[in-house]
Amino acid sequence: MSEGKTIRVALAQINPVIGDFESNIIKIANCIHRAKRSNADIVAFPELALCGYPPEDLLLRQSFPADTREALERLLPSTGGICAIVGFPEPADGVIYNSAAVLHDGRIAATYHKIELPNYGVFDEVRYFKPGDSTLVFELNDVCVAVTICEDIWVLGGRAEQGIAGGHADIAVNISASPFHAGKMLVRENLIKSLAERTGAFVCYTNLLGGQDEIVFDGGGIIAGPDGRLIATSPRFEENLLVADINLVPKNKYDASTPAAKHSISLSVAAPEIKPACSAPAIAPEMSETAEIYASLVLGTGDYVRKNRFQKVVIGLSGGIDSALTAAVAVDALGEENVIGVTMPSEYTSEGTLTDAERLALNLGIRFYTIPISGILASYMDLLSEPFGPGEPGIEKENLQARIRGNILMALSNKFGWIVLTTGNKSEMAVGYCTLYGDMAGGFAVIKDVPKTVVYELSEYVNEKAGRDIIPRDTIDRAPSAELRPDQKDEDSLPPYSVLDPIVHYYVEEDMSPDEIIEAGYDSAIVHEVVRM
Repeated sequence: MSEGKTIRVALAQINPVIGDFESNIIKIANCIHRAKRSNADIVAFPELALCGYPPEDLLLRQSFPADTREALERLLPSTGGICAIVGFPEPADGVIYNSAAVLHDGRIAATYHKIELPNYGVFDEVRYFKPGDSTLVFELNDVCVAVTICEDIWVLGGRAEQGIAGGHADIAVNISASPFHAGKMLVRENLIKSLAERTGAFVCYTNLLGGQDEIVFDGGGIIAGPDGRLIATSPRFEENLLVADINLVPKNKYDASTPAAKHSISLSVAAPEIKPACSAPAIAPEMSETAEIYASLVLGTGDYVRKNRFQKVVIGLSGGIDSALTAAVAVDALGEENVIGVTMPSEYTSEGTLTDAERLALNLGIRFYTIPISGILASYMDLLSEPFGPGEPGIEKENLQARIRGNILMALSNKFGWIVLTTGNKSEMAVGYCTLYGDMAGGFAVIKDVPKTVVYELSEYVNEKAGRDIIPRDTIDRAPSAELRPDQKDEDSLPPYSVLDPIVHYYVEEDMSPDEIIEAGYDSAIVHEVVRM
């Protein structure tokens, strides 16, 4: 490599639709053209960008291999004068590889097969893919470029990392589909910086964007130098093309005999003799944990609704904080014109919650209906009076109210094609403080992975972001209640959420045993009761 060599890299952060080759081809081709207009030498797309991630059992369909190959070939005319790295599922010899295609000047110049297949958490890649057995380093305009896919770089000292170092790569490109969880961006940044320092290569990381069922991908492209310094990052939760110049330091030429790097191809990109200056690469602003959680809910909700071809959503507004936050997320995801709120008061609904539901709908600008359920509830209780027999009603009457509300929402859904968004939070769902066929009935559970304590934080964030109380202050300050019996409070049945949420976190997220949670300082009786629930 000549002294002071510069290569212009573009990282495409796109939101594909699983199995929709047509729209994904258009999206990828448009980004390739944008990268060419920016005079980029190379443009990289996320893992399995061509088909979307995770494709799951679509990979087992008989037509999928041919569809995949045809889609990849349709991209080739776009690659004149540029090198594009595109993630795709590659069928070969009766198996499928999680692959990256190196497309250049209208041809498939090389492919790389992912070596490390994750099989934990949301990942099930061993079920579908065969692991690769060799690394890929290629030359582009006399610059050595290594290709890796997602999990390859999470295995410290693994074969993919050996390929980067053993192949004397100047640049290592990692195409990824790394799901969001709170705080993960910092983990990724540290991973990329550390890899760059260990291998002496510039590391360019591009991540998938978008919601797919219960998974959200937040994007967040990263370019780091061999000194461990961040050069550029992409804004998260939005489609983006990050373009940056990488000024390389001369290194040893690629050695095709290096066992860790078996493939050698040499490509050249016809670029202007003098490129217009590239805008200074930007470091995207950091997001607070609350902000990134809210953004993930908005992205995940919007994508679930749109990708499943719905247009409008309907939400039961109780006047409580969970339904208020759900409605705020829905409006930010879909627009106020596509959100309908319904309040369904019973004899136990307080004037305060009824007023707050109306006020919330007004603040959000959404269509709002009031459908009282007291008459329906009385009819149910009358019909069931003989089998129920004498005595004061109990939980059966409480759950009947929730089920009546679920029926009403589903009737509206059937009539108008609106998808029902349920409003239960993680704390309730984890311990069963919810009603089967009632408040659990719907098409998408927006905050099912949000603990109640975080629901409060997010609600405050909604108001802070808006500069006014979108979610009424009384809704936030009022003690939470299902309002299914007189003077009911959540803490009649549950520990305080400040105690419940950490126990749920330790038991569900950290896989800690009850004894370990007790050793962490929590009351033994409460821990065992929460675990039982």
